[in-house]
Amino acid sequence: MTHQLNIIIGSTRPGRAGPVFAEWLERFAREHGKFKPVLTDIAAFDLPVLDEPHHPRLGNYQNAHTRAWSKAIDVADAFVFVAPEYNYFAAPAIVNAIDYLLREWKYKPAAILSYGGVSGGLRAAQALKPLLTSVGVMPIPEGVALPMYQKLLDEKGAFTASEQVTGGARAMLDELLRRSEALKPMRAA
Repeated sequence: MTHQLNIIIGSTRPGRAGPVFAEWLERFAREHGKFKPVLTDIAAFDLPVLDEPHHPRLGNYQNAHTRAWSKAIDVADAFVFVAPEYNYFAAPAIVNAIDYLLREWKYKPAAILSYGGVSGGLRAAQALKPLLTSVGVMPIPEGVALPMYQKLLDEKGAFTASEQVTGGARAMLDELLRRSEALKPMRAA
């Protein structure tokens, strides 16, 4: 059985670069052949700042946007967060989207493809990891960081990955698969 990999686009900002990197990763993951990659754009769910009246542990979702987000996350076996760095931290849209749910995240591994300025978004990636563990996600150390990301885009806004980036992405996907397989019995229980 092929594991489903949700590639979560973490920025909702107009003019964002996240979709370009997420689309590249989706193509790369499809070629990698060990996951069924699914683009999951937080912006498409139009999640306001957490507006559910009940705690996520209850799963008693009142809003259609929350039920749709729950369904999209529940079917995944693993995640890659395509995460920009905003002010040395994770994008608020990612934090909000994670906080909406609880059960749907449990026993699934996650990696982070971060992008930003000189740090390549690594501060955002590190900030996300404690939040992910608090909802039962297992963040892995392998990831991809894209420093000075604007310089990686051509005049049309397209991204062509270097050999170093593709090698890092391959190692990240290989490790995600190992962890996804190891956690599968826990997700099934």
